Amino acid sequence: MSDLRLGFIGLGALGSALARRLLTAGYRLTVWGRTPAKIAEWRDCGARIAESPSDLAAQCEIVITCVTDTAAMTEIVTGSTGLMAGAVGGSLVLDHSTIHPLATRTLAAALSARAVAWVDAPVSGGVIGAQEGRLIVMVGGTAAALERVRPILECYSARITHMGDVGTGQATKIANQMMIGGNLATAAEALNYVANFGVAAALLPDALAGGWADSAVLQHHARRMVAADYRDEVDAAIMMKDIDIASDMGRVTGSPMPITASVQQLYRSLIANGDAAKGQSGLMWLYKKTPL
Repeated sequence: MSDLRLGFIGLGALGSALARRLLTAGYRLTVWGRTPAKIAEWRDCGARIAESPSDLAAQCEIVITCVTDTAAMTEIVTGSTGLMAGAVGGSLVLDHSTIHPLATRTLAAALSARAVAWVDAPVSGGVIGAQEGRLIVMVGGTAAALERVRPILECYSARITHMGDVGTGQATKIANQMMIGGNLATAAEALNYVANFGVAAALLPDALAGGWADSAVLQHHARRMVAADYRDEVDAAIMMKDIDIASDMGRVTGSPMPITASVQQLYRSLIANGDAAKGQSGLMWLYKKTPL
């Protein structure tokens, strides 16, 4: 068992998978969550329960976060009972959330003033990737900070790439989301087109496998799109949040993003139609349901 004291905040589907990998690896965890009833089960898994983020920060050398959005992360860090209120000099925040790169730098700077390091380490690979220990991790932070958390990351990742200073991990994850969103939108459009022509659209993943148009996105989502299978889908609002960040980063960096703008509109339409729960695979439904 490791003597390192770890804290974990954000025990949703992904965060829970990460936390369980850490417990299995022998790490001592202290956890906190907004809903006590949902957190209580972690005591049975061997974790301690903190009363607040500040209480957790006071007990832990490294605090791992995996929350929904920038607003949640900001509150966890800067709120009246946030990490800053209890952080100990020399500790470190390892953030697996997908949040705004500029907010990341602002929060990291605030903690740095208290001698607390920051590593932004958003991941790709989803809950299954976390459970199987094959996530890819995009890291922003100093080389020294990365080496400090590398053994933790290796508990659930297959590849770790140091992208640069604080914020670059988040910037890379947003690029990842831009590519996924574009791929999904194009797949939905193409599947709808061939179906309208009379082609059995469910055959496309096999027909295109191994060719230049093949992708993990196509193989995972195409049959679900065609079959209107929306089980276990992540709410489209999550991707909408990431695409909105991408759009803002395009403005900030002076980078034209016409394709991302189109994807953004598709997701807005999906959500406005009340179909957010259909998730990524709902995009083909949108083409069938709504003239675009």
